Amino acid sequence: MARQTYWKGYLKLSLVTAAVSLTPATTDSNQLRFHVLNRKTKNRVESRYVDGVTHKPIADKDQARGYPRGEDDYVILEDKELDGVGLESTKTIDIDTFVPRGSIDWIWYDKPHFLTPEDKVGTEAFCVIRESMKANDVVGVARLVLYRRERAVLLEPQGKGIILWTLHFGDEVRPPAATLDSHGKVDDTVLSMMKKLVKDRTEDWQPAMVQDPIQKRLRAMIRAKQKSLVKATPPSSKRPASKPTGNVVNIMDALKKSLAKETGRPKSR
Repeated sequence: MARQTYWKGYLKLSLVTAAVSLTPATTDSNQLRFHVLNRKTKNRVESRYVDGVTHKPIADKDQARGYPRGEDDYVILEDKELDGVGLESTKTIDIDTFVPRGSIDWIWYDKPHFLTPEDKVGTEAFCVIRESMKANDVVGVARLVLYRRERAVLLEPQGKGIILWTLHFGDEVRPPAATLDSHGKVDDTVLSMMKKLVKDRTEDWQPAMVQDPIQKRLRAMIRAKQKSLVKATPPSSKRPASKPTGNVVNIMDALKKSLAKETGRPKSR
């Protein structure tokens, strides 16, 4: 299936400019979606904005954005005012700085996109920027308006292209929890057994490892309903009660049992 271009514009580094396009590297198009219906009429249910006091529908032209400054008191901001504080150009990725590759922790990464040149003229400039980042082992940092919001983005050379990552803003990333004692003493025998367990379970990465089993079950359920055209009784959500265990778990015994199971455990395919 052809990938749909999400954004078109220009990649710029100083005076070097290349026409580029942006395509999301991930998709949720295969995810099942449901409509909300009126159970009696089977008609789709519509949602609309209504006045919180009068409960009357509000036309688009009468809707405005407001920042609360007190109870039932707001500062009204017009669309033109909001647009005025954004980037001067929403069609240019202007790389203004570089940082060492690998210096940004994974928690800052948001969504990946494929950045590709749009024409033959821009391909040379695109390749020069990409190869220069590779040679210096750096990634570029810029800003871009995406998904109706100005975002910090990271440009990472990869293979013959560039991956553009949207980044979380500074106030979106929480500080790490510091409640765990990471300096606790580890028994050498326990560590040796755990390392063996980890090694026995190590396999080559395959996309099948992260398939969504819920989607498969939902699709099977829908197919069954389509065939029978009879409303099926939803499966019970109750799980069989597990036998109570003691509060104290002997990690050595658990590891011995785990390693014993690994001998006959088939590798996932």
